[in-house]
This record gives sequence, C-alpha cells and structure tokens, in this order.
Amino acid sequence: MSIQRFTVIGAGQMGSGIAQVAAQSGFEVRLHDVKEELIRKGLAGIEKNLNRQVSKERISEADRDGVLSRIQPAVTLEEAANEADIVVEAVVENMEVKTSLFRRLDGMCPTHAILASNTSSLPITEIAAATQRPEQVIGMHFMNPVPVMKLVEVIRGLATSDAVYKTVEELARAMGKTPVEVNDFPGFVSNRVLMPMINEAIYTVYEGVATPEAVDEVMKLGMNHPMGPLTLADFIGLDTCLYIMETLYEGFGDSKYRPCPLLRKYVKAGWLGKKSGRGFYVYEK
Repeated sequence: MSIQRFTVIGAGQMGSGIAQVAAQSGFEVRLHDVKEELIRKGLAGIEKNLNRQVSKERISEADRDGVLSRIQPAVTLEEAANEADIVVEAVVENMEVKTSLFRRLDGMCPTHAILASNTSSLPITEIAAATQRPEQVIGMHFMNPVPVMKLVEVIRGLATSDAVYKTVEELARAMGKTPVEVNDFPGFVSNRVLMPMINEAIYTVYEGVATPEAVDEVMKLGMNHPMGPLTLADFIGLDTCLYIMETLYEGFGDSKYRPCPLLRKYVKAGWLGKKSGRGFYVYEK
C-alpha cells in the first residue's frame, strides 16, 4: 500500500513533531486537535522549529515554506480522517480516550486506512479491539523530540497483519527514522527499560543515598549517559513517568515496577518537571 495522505491527531509536542517530519518527508499532512487554538499553537511551534533550521542554514527558506504548505489544519475529526491513508494518534496517554478516538476514526476513515498509535506504554491489542479493523491497527512510538530522535518502535498488536507492519516499517524509513519491531507488552522496550531505571534513581533520592545532582552526575560520568535520569524525568514530565510506571505495575503485577512514593508525592504537589517549573530541579518559566 502506498501512503500519500498522512493525518496526525493531537497537535501537542509529539503530534506537531510527527506532522513536521512527515511534511519534511514529502507527505501531505492534516493536523487535528480538539480545539482550533491548539492546532494553531502546534503549527506555530512547527514554524518556529523550521525557522531555527533556516537560521542555522540547515534548510532554505523555500524548504521551510514547502514544508509548511504541506501541513493543513483540520478543524473537525471528519475532515482529518475522511481521505487519510494513515492516521497517527498522539493524544493524551489514557486508554479510554484512545479507544473512544479509534472507534470514531474507524467509522470515518477509508477502509484501506491504517490506524497507528503513538502510545508509549498502552496495549495496542486493546486499542485495536475498539475497531472493526484490528489487523490495520499498529503502534508507531516516536521518541521526543521527534525531529531529532531516529528511533520508532513499531508495535504489532495481536491481530496486526504482516502487510500493515511492512507498510509502516517502510513509512518510518521514508521519514528518515529507524524502525524497530516490538511485540505488544506493557511499556514495549523503551519504557520497560527506561522507566524502572528512572524510578530506581528516584528511590536513591527518596532513601537519602544521594542528591538528584549526584545521581545524575554518576550516570553521566560513570555510565556515559548524555543526560542524568532525574533531569530526563523532569524533561519527560513526572506525571507521565508515574503513569507509565503504574501501567507497568498493573500490566505485570510485579513489585519491581512499583512507583516510588516520592514520585507520587511530587506529582500530587504539582511538581511535574520542566513543564511546571519544578520537579527534581527548578526551572524558569
């Protein structure tokens, strides 16, 4: 199957990044969100990113204008879905929200359309079960920031067909990404490995083993990580980290995935990391 028309649902940081990369790769993109102002905000972010690339002489002004011309806002979900070859969902990480959206998309999209989720931890099989086309539902988990990070986890649901997997794998390569095949287990590979490490780093602070600064220095200088786990947690969002740990804990029923009480406390306090101005570190808003 040939992908020409690419729809992104969710114009936040992940969705706008996916739309930008798709348009840069030559696809015609429709970008939708629940409010028109969120779409405008997403488009403004894309333009800002592209202007930065122009100022660094990585792309020309003509390249920038071409990319922007290939991204069209879609105010209604019907407008976004009705001609799509593939829809990539990048909405809030909540199963009820996602299954409701996929159920609606299933009734609006052409019969050949692939429905993909950018979920970082939720089961693709369960999302697919909300549709009448489970063989055409797949996970396409991009990394943040999307224009920079090369990896895409391509997650097969229980019913995902080989043809759909192959199409999405080829699509990821066409977008300049490196696809890695992953089966449908909680957290997939990236977050099943990353989040317990972040959670354990939080435990070392909780138990008074070391300060956040010390923990991050150990991992950067001793393990050659480009960013310490607590800085990374702040960047991801502590609420997102907690949600993924809860998904792992619920999915496996194993105490090794139990979220650290300090993580819960910070989230309840509204200390969500960089986006709220405070997490393990303090940030200027």
